[in-house]
Amino acid sequence: MVKYYIIPGSVRSVNNDKIFQMDFGKVYGLLLDKAARKGRTKTEVDEITCWLTGYSPEQLESFRFANLCYGDFFRNAPQPNPNRVLIKGVVCGIRVEEIEDSLMREIRYLDKLIDELAKGKSMEKILRK
Repeated sequence: MVKYYIIPGSVRSVNNDKIFQMDFGKVYGLLLDKAARKGRTKTEVDEITCWLTGYSPEQLESFRFANLCYGDFFRNAPQPNPNRVLIKGVVCGIRVEEIEDSLMREIRYLDKLIDELAKGKSMEKILRK
């Protein structure tokens, strides 16, 4: 499905399917790199990802080397955290709470949490405790 966003002077196409088909291991590696550049740890990234999805750290590690697409990672999440709806804010210029596609919203929730981690927020605030 291709969605179009009207931006003054242009039309920007966003293909959600391309994002959903990305390799989980590659995306996860990018999330780890982003956190590490800001002095945060893999353990923190894992804690956030597990909190959001219900996966265990061991499952995350095995998914890094499996042939798993990013969309399926979220579609098959064993126990999405009910407090994830408390995640608000802007990622890639779009408010996460206004994203209509539920799968894309789940993906952007994780992006937002990793952004908060990279900005130095405490784990307590990130995990909405």
